[in-house]
Amino acid sequence: MNIAKVIVDVPSSVVNQTFDYRIPEKFQEMLKPGMRVVIPFGPRKITGFVIKRIHESSYENLREIMDVLDITPVLTDELLQLGRWLAEKTVSLYISTYQAMLPQVLKAKYSKEIIRLTDIPLPNVLEQKLQQKNAISFEEALAVLGSYKNLQYYIEKGDLAVQYVVASKATKRYKTLVYPSSPEHLKEGLKKTNNRAIRQKEILQFFIQHPYPIDQTELYQQLQINRSNLKALIDKELLTLKKVEVYRNPYEEEFKKTKNLQLTDEQELAIRPINNSIENNVHKTFLLYGVTGSGKTEIYLQAIEKVIHKGKEAIVLVPEISLTPQMVKRFKGRFGSNVAVLHSALSVGEKYDEWRKIHRKEVKVVVGARSAIFAPFENLGIIIIDEEHETTYKQEESPRYHARDVAIKRGEYNDCPVILGSATPTLESYARGKKDVYHLLKLTKRTNEKPMPQVDIIDMRKELHEGNRTMFSRALTEKIKACLIKQEQIVLLLNRRGYSTFALCRDCGHVEECPNCDISLTFHKGENALKCHYCGHEQPMPIYCPNCESTSIRFFGTGTERVEEALTKLIPEAKIIRMDVDTTRKKGAHERLLKRFAEKEADILLGTQMIAKGLDFENVTLVGVLAADSMLHLPDFRSSEKTFQLITQVSGRAGRHELTGEVIVQTYTPDHYSIELASKYDFETFFNHEMQIRKTFLYPPYVFLALITISHENEQNVYSVAQQIRSKLENKLHDGSFILGPSPSPIARIKNRYRYQLMIKYRHEPYLQQSINKILEDFQDERRRDLQILIDFNPYQLM
Repeated sequence: MNIAKVIVDVPSSVVNQTFDYRIPEKFQEMLKPGMRVVIPFGPRKITGFVIKRIHESSYENLREIMDVLDITPVLTDELLQLGRWLAEKTVSLYISTYQAMLPQVLKAKYSKEIIRLTDIPLPNVLEQKLQQKNAISFEEALAVLGSYKNLQYYIEKGDLAVQYVVASKATKRYKTLVYPSSPEHLKEGLKKTNNRAIRQKEILQFFIQHPYPIDQTELYQQLQINRSNLKALIDKELLTLKKVEVYRNPYEEEFKKTKNLQLTDEQELAIRPINNSIENNVHKTFLLYGVTGSGKTEIYLQAIEKVIHKGKEAIVLVPEISLTPQMVKRFKGRFGSNVAVLHSALSVGEKYDEWRKIHRKEVKVVVGARSAIFAPFENLGIIIIDEEHETTYKQEESPRYHARDVAIKRGEYNDCPVILGSATPTLESYARGKKDVYHLLKLTKRTNEKPMPQVDIIDMRKELHEGNRTMFSRALTEKIKACLIKQEQIVLLLNRRGYSTFALCRDCGHVEECPNCDISLTFHKGENALKCHYCGHEQPMPIYCPNCESTSIRFFGTGTERVEEALTKLIPEAKIIRMDVDTTRKKGAHERLLKRFAEKEADILLGTQMIAKGLDFENVTLVGVLAADSMLHLPDFRSSEKTFQLITQVSGRAGRHELTGEVIVQTYTPDHYSIELASKYDFETFFNHEMQIRKTFLYPPYVFLALITISHENEQNVYSVAQQIRSKLENKLHDGSFILGPSPSPIARIKNRYRYQLMIKYRHEPYLQQSINKILEDFQDERRRDLQILIDFNPYQLM
């Protein structure tokens, strides 16, 4: 098998296929599928992924692979298959699905080094070189060992490892250890040391009592010494310094070890079928529907423990960065260093280290956001998706995958269970649970047997009529003040950021809009600027109306910044922590703000959606939802569902421990069924009501959707292509399927590009992906001229 089939790193549909390359003699023994290679492609040198090896090719005069970038495959056989499946399912390029599976470091330009992992003696010359320095270049190691195969032998054995160095900045972190000589040698040295060298004697006595290596910085701190004190002892060979690799630890703190909790009868009933599935290596998808505080996480932890006892691995997905600190604490507390963490708030180096722990099989559990579903485990025993209703599990750029679909595919491949957990599952998931496509498990009570918090709906129209012009109802204001007196904490949720939604001239009605996008600009008070949240355009806040030159410009709408200011005026004694996209931009900001709130440095946590779920503070007794209906008026068939989910989730933050909690929901549409039913925690009635509406208007789960968005700087061009796509597709679809549009997208222009969309509603179209691929081929010339055609199956963003 001296020919490799390679997917080349050229993001173009023209080359979305494998190319055959001859494998040179020097790579014959070591090249495996899943490795990255350097290949000639036309006049260029590019990288690619080896998909498989074959005996012969139908092409003549094959070109040779120039270099191999990996000594061990970066993609497993399963991930190679998964990438192909995903590309076909989402109409994406193969290369984009494979790239999505790897950490950023492996996509950048880098050089390779070889590092030592054990003290086991190596071939002489290599031994000498690695004693002189911590790492040697890949080429140097290859020259010493004579072949890729020999180098691969030591890497697979675990004595050596490949280290990637990006843009001349090492992606590894080292610390310097001080190694003592033998106790006899140290005692001999102590006798010979001059009595006036007090510091040297202290250091030697320290190592006689503690004869093991210590971190140099720690030694300096313990003995109050510096490098010059050590130098003489290093020169006498009584001490030696050695740099060793340490993984970056995104979570520096030591996690307190936790034990399994006693399960309630309901939890016992729920975990039993999951354990059976683990025990018998049977793939099943479980929908764990449990009210907030019902102990879903404890079920995850105990199921994972069973998986680890079987020698297998677990992937746990959690939505958004804000959930990760508390989640990580629970998993690290239970499984210690057996846990790797993957999410977007980590630095490039931290992500790389966490990925390497998984790749080297040093951990058994991965906790992470969406992309952690591609963790390169080879012996998966369970996959868990917590808060499965979260829209962040859907990737909004190519490849547009949903983590749930990938999890189920991996579950099938590994014969292992997949758990989808939520207090407010998506209608699609719950409908599948009802039909036994998923196995529905229910937790109806909180583990502490406390009732769910009382929810009061406040009609803000009445407040206005009765003269209250503030953004806080009288009931909410009184309850906040009562909480402050009792030294209890409050969570306030607002579904927006910024200071105000838009700036409007009261004289002529002019609203300042983004020059590049069809959307009003948002006022940010801190910078006194108007910003576009779509393209990033920014301009100073005008003093005069650009339309009529009036000075009557006022702010309409409510953002977190403005709520904070109004709250400070209303209740000056309250200490507030604001948590939104603006205050959490910096690395670690989430953790710092939540830690401050947990340590009671503030009375009120005010934030956007990121505070609605997963947080657990024992002192929070009041939750206020401001503008609960802000999502109801968006052009999205899921708006009622998202409103119900948000109110239910944020209500679950109150009264989770000993203190009872209450929730106040402020709204201008108190009679809307999503708000009314969320206040009663009545998911079943909401589900039935919403399903009726979905059935009437033909929306998921009664049909599948495919959204095609066409964009270009020339509006006429966009509309014309959209019409042509519609007529090409109409001939290919079954009778029960239909197409809506073309119509302008809800935001018809972003970054000076006009946007039109087509929505396909269908029940069964097995060849739809192929038809769309054919359309993409037909419009190849237009796409080269900057026309974009984006395909999204089961879209979550309709804007």
